[in-house]
Amino acid sequence: MSNTAELRRLVDKLWSYCDVLRDAGVSAIDYVEQLSFLLFLKMADERQQNFLNPVQILPAGLDISWDRLAQLDGIALEEEYRRILSELGKETTNLGVIFRKAQNRIQEPALLRKLVV
Repeated sequence: MSNTAELRRLVDKLWSYCDVLRDAGVSAIDYVEQLSFLLFLKMADERQQNFLNPVQILPAGLDISWDRLAQLDGIALEEEYRRILSELGKETTNLGVIFRKAQNRIQEPALLRKLVV
């Protein structure tokens, strides 16, 4: 598949998630923010898992794992996601500045699970 087709597929998928969040009552600003947080976490994990050139983006001491997040659901998933946002907000780097007041605005754990999976 060409890069353009892959990019188009990714953009279409993101827009479908925006529709899901909007239908759940999440405002446009909030769903852009929430999807950005989740995408950042997923991409940081993928960079770290790269066998040829692993890059540690997230602080190792925070024990942030996308795989663990994806295995949780319900209240446990919601609590872990909140913990991750909170811990990232405490960092003294630019990462901390970005996540300083980050909050989970996705009120339904089942919807958060759908987005993570």
